[in-house]
Amino acid sequence: MQGDVTDAKSLEDVFTDVTVGYYLVHAMAGGAGFEQREQAGAANFARAARASGTERIVYLGGLGDESTSKHLRSRHETALTLAAEGPPLTYFRAAMVVGAGSESYRTLRYLVERLPVMIAPSWLRTDTQPIGIDDAVSYLARAPQVEASRGREVQIGGPDVLPYAEMLDGMARAMGVRPRPKVPVPFITPWLSALWLGLVTPVDTNVARPLVEGLTTATIVTDSSAAEPFQIKPAGFQETLRRALAEERDAKR
Repeated sequence: MQGDVTDAKSLEDVFTDVTVGYYLVHAMAGGAGFEQREQAGAANFARAARASGTERIVYLGGLGDESTSKHLRSRHETALTLAAEGPPLTYFRAAMVVGAGSESYRTLRYLVERLPVMIAPSWLRTDTQPIGIDDAVSYLARAPQVEASRGREVQIGGPDVLPYAEMLDGMARAMGVRPRPKVPVPFITPWLSALWLGLVTPVDTNVARPLVEGLTTATIVTDSSAAEPFQIKPAGFQETLRRALAEERDAKR
């Protein structure tokens, strides 16, 4: 079935015989106004799910203080909209998801791959708690079987908490190259950082800008209690990088 979450009418038949709906949508690539589009899409999705008798919605949002970033704020408000308009919500919150298709992962790889020396904005010192795509999907898939996650926020992350500068060094080691020297340039704003990323990587600037805004706040698990019933032991950061790089190599064969 296909539908457009910004068009409520197109969702009328999508939820026929659906027990659990997964909401994995963001609108950052569309540029300005993405927050409004995200809230409208979430409301349409949730109302259609509730009208059809769907029992649960599962959503993946972001970790961190949403007051500091449009991106993180919109992710959190999307969860609030889904919870208010639809059936009971399982609200997963994660920092960077490390996988071959992840924009955040691709940004790390391109920076290491293309720059022998990097400028180092202050946000490279911000702590984060990445999780591998395999583990994130395992949490999502198990949600319908974990009754304790119904109507609850579930913070998920890997075992490693580290600043973005160390993540870049970890990417270099995984790629088998020397960690790149970093020249501190603390006065670069998130806006300038996003433009810089747009110049040196192919990551869409519309996506890079809100992502970089979110890098100025720590994105770490502060309460792991809701994740415990899932009995998942996430892989460490270096292992997730190894898997993602291997997946990219296999895709090119």
